[in-house]
Amino acid sequence: MTGSKKIRVLIADDSAFMRKVLHSILLAEPGFEVAGEARDGREAVSQAEALKPDVVTMDINMPHVDGLQATEQIMSTNPRPILVVSSESRQGAEVTLKALQLGAIDFVAKPTSGVDLDMSSVRDELVRKLRVAAKVRVVRTASRTKLGHEVASSVPRSEPGSAPAPKSEDSKSNSSPAPARSQNKFPLVVIAASTGGPATLMKFCPLFPREFPGAVIVVQHMPGTFTSQFSQQLSENCAIRAKEAEAGEILASGTVYVCPGSHHMRVSSTGRVMLDDGPRILGYRPCADVTLESAAAYGGAMCIGVVLTGMGNDGVRGAQAVKDAGGYVIAQDEATSVIFGMNGEAIRAGAVDQVLPIDDIFAAIEKRILQIDNAARVGAV
Repeated sequence: MTGSKKIRVLIADDSAFMRKVLHSILLAEPGFEVAGEARDGREAVSQAEALKPDVVTMDINMPHVDGLQATEQIMSTNPRPILVVSSESRQGAEVTLKALQLGAIDFVAKPTSGVDLDMSSVRDELVRKLRVAAKVRVVRTASRTKLGHEVASSVPRSEPGSAPAPKSEDSKSNSSPAPARSQNKFPLVVIAASTGGPATLMKFCPLFPREFPGAVIVVQHMPGTFTSQFSQQLSENCAIRAKEAEAGEILASGTVYVCPGSHHMRVSSTGRVMLDDGPRILGYRPCADVTLESAAAYGGAMCIGVVLTGMGNDGVRGAQAVKDAGGYVIAQDEATSVIFGMNGEAIRAGAVDQVLPIDDIFAAIEKRILQIDNAARVGAV
């Protein structure tokens, strides 16, 4: 690592023990340097400004100024990539999701006992996510959250030699013949997301109207306790019905189903939800490929795959399955993604019909569904 720039991390946690554990993990990893430590949110804000770390690890429950308030202040005045390290409890999930809405990049669930041995169990995840967060450039924007405060958005740095994402072309939206809707089925939209997904989905899903003529499945990489809370937050902020998917239920139009983070989700040949708590598939659980492939088999040309921001390559194989079945695939563009990973890989694999900024994706979904309806009206079945 000689000559390489080290990733400078600011550790914010009110527990001296936890600061020591995080410090020791980082010291043992090549390419990392502990820039400083903060004992509460107030210190985190001041040290983030003074030390200008590459990444901040942020605890939530801290005195004076808590992690949520510190995240909001840092992201609105002196943006730095923030990785939340929080409890996996229900309350921890709720505030962590709020931190993500305020601009935090990602999170690592802190083991409930918080002992060194348990924290070591998430060492690989912590280090991996810190490396990713360090590559994200954050900037202040005029966007505002539900709390009415200015926050920062995350924009990926362009890697040297990387090719630009394909530009959206109107002609592309008509490249696949639109299928007619069958009498027994309706459009099925499957959305895959990872890093940066929660905040993106909280802005995107409210665009679906109450009477949306299709079912929507969301596969977001996060633990089960977090997806439960996330589905509740979506339900409170969306006009369309939103819920965590349950085994055996039949998919219905006008509903957003969030895949439980503890399970893989498949759509059966009869349109029922099938949940599987088996091991990770290609490193992921939930695995978006699994859901997309089964949705493609069920919905065929009436399936619409959407691959959003996220680290890794989950969704590439599934997007290709949707395309091969005659469905339509949309990917979020690089400029509006926190991490141009999953979507970038799907684009490079040739599994995407259209590449769009996040603000234009819902309109493209509506257009595709209108094409299906128009084909049905003229009897093109």
